[in-house]
Amino acid sequence: MTFGIISAMTEELELLLKEMNIEEKTTKANMTFYKGTLGDKNIIAVVCGIGKVNAAICSQILISEYKVSSIINVGVAGGIGKDIYPGDVVIGTDLVEHDMDTSAFGDPVGQIPRLDTFSFKCDENLVKAALNAANEIKEINSFTGRIVSGDQFIANIDKIKWLSETFDAISCEMEGASIAHVCYLNNIPCVVIRSISDNANNGAHMDYEKFMPIAIRNSTTILKNMLKTL
Repeated sequence: MTFGIISAMTEELELLLKEMNIEEKTTKANMTFYKGTLGDKNIIAVVCGIGKVNAAICSQILISEYKVSSIINVGVAGGIGKDIYPGDVVIGTDLVEHDMDTSAFGDPVGQIPRLDTFSFKCDENLVKAALNAANEIKEINSFTGRIVSGDQFIANIDKIKWLSETFDAISCEMEGASIAHVCYLNNIPCVVIRSISDNANNGAHMDYEKFMPIAIRNSTTILKNMLKTL
């Protein structure tokens, strides 16, 4: 069993890489894939770059070439739910691509045309394991719910409210739904775990320099605790 771990930015993966026993590094599609172990688990860790296309390409390489058994996406996201604050963790139950819009043809916004699902569900066992691992960190609050993704950095409060009202989303970012989309097409289990940096919906934000070390520490701890149980 091999777990694929994807982050969009180098900062989000650096602590994990320090704790991994790295056996091999390979570059594909301008991405570096780190093969090794964390504890007694086989890991392929990679920084995919920002955006849905990068994340989708990375996911397919993990599945087709590295034969991973599941994919875990960790990183930073914006909060949408009014009770979610910087430093909290959101674990996706399902994901939607909010910038997909073929409503002119009668599809709901977010629906991939001619696909048999509206949202891409995360694996229930992985969600449960991630939530249990997050709950072991006493100083953070963790939430489960829908995450939406798009190739847009969302900073407008009206857009945030629209994402909440249209999709019942509790968080937004730029990669998770495309990772879940690829996993759905390949019948590979996945989960998306995000540390919240800000929330325009309740006016909460945290200085990036203060937030990033907290996010990295929390996501790495959650991953380590989670992998022990899988």
